[in-house]
Amino acid sequence: MIAVADELDVLRIVKEDVLEALGRKNGRTPLDSMELEVAAPQHVIAKAIRELEEEGLIKVSTEEGSGRKYIQLTEKGRAKADAIVKKHSILEKYFKERREGEEAVKITNILEHYIPTEAAYTIRKLSALKKKGVPLTEFKNRECLIADINLDGRLFERLISMGLYPGEKLRIVKRLPNTIIVEVKGKKLALDKNIAERIEVVEYEDS
Repeated sequence: MIAVADELDVLRIVKEDVLEALGRKNGRTPLDSMELEVAAPQHVIAKAIRELEEEGLIKVSTEEGSGRKYIQLTEKGRAKADAIVKKHSILEKYFKERREGEEAVKITNILEHYIPTEAAYTIRKLSALKKKGVPLTEFKNRECLIADINLDGRLFERLISMGLYPGEKLRIVKRLPNTIIVEVKGKKLALDKNIAERIEVVEYEDS
């Protein structure tokens, strides 16, 4: 779970995790199995499932005789779940080429909830082109794409929550002795040099 997420963000993440888990299955799934597949408290999972059903993304049914509850994706839910699974696959493939196994999985599980679909497809292009990033502190031009962030823990999660993530366009506004001012999605951020040098970027090509 994301350390910097607020209550609403946690619920959104859990809903996506439920859809992803269902998206990897065919047919209906025992409701109680979600507690094993989604890393969240039972009451949060229950709320997520209620909201997903209200949104028409899943259907909850009760088996006659046993009384056991099952959930399955609706047609609308299947389309959304498939998109989530595809995004996860793109990110996991990309980071497994750059990091160790467990670290790649951990980063994927964080990023998939913050990176928009278009950024994931940009990452897939970067993977296909085998582009190598350079530290932001060494990049000479103004506009670039973030290729990777070589940080972990809460600092990594914090940058992601601020909009700094692989596949996102970044513009260098000003260089100071120990700080780089950048702009992401119209928002200016001041990055300490020690952090900026851990952010890998590549040349931005407008297509």
